[in-house]
Amino acid sequence: MQAFTFRRLAIFLPALAAGALLGAPASAQPSPQGWWLDQTGKAGIEIAPCGADLCGKIEWLRAPLDAQGKPKTDIHNSNAALQNRPLCGLPILGRFTPDGPGSWKGGWIYDPENGKTYKSVMHLAPDGTLHVRGYVGIPLLGRSETWTRLPAPPTPCAGG
Repeated sequence: MQAFTFRRLAIFLPALAAGALLGAPASAQPSPQGWWLDQTGKAGIEIAPCGADLCGKIEWLRAPLDAQGKPKTDIHNSNAALQNRPLCGLPILGRFTPDGPGSWKGGWIYDPENGKTYKSVMHLAPDGTLHVRGYVGIPLLGRSETWTRLPAPPTPCAGG
């Protein structure tokens, strides 16, 4: 057996480091970025970075027009000045920051069905669905929805 030398160590370490960098692919962290169908099947939400955080907008609607044939608007918003803004393109998620693998916290979610904004957390489930929870006060006092990832972006709705 040959004696250990610093020269052998100097040759071995760079080769080991190169092998580790080239041979082992970096494990990608799960991400909610992309297209999601909400639990009702009525809206497609695109989640994307906005600065250092994650945000989401309604970018597809199953029924984008109201009874008069006009683009649906945010009619339930308590702020009358915002009731004419189109639902298509409407931000409904914001300020989500990572909270460990597959989880995000500190966000908000807007519910266009009642015009209210809630604190929110979300996490990716092992089956690939996204669990989004809106709450008041603490997460225990809230409501969860399960969103399904869309394999391809739908045709964006008009009016936004």
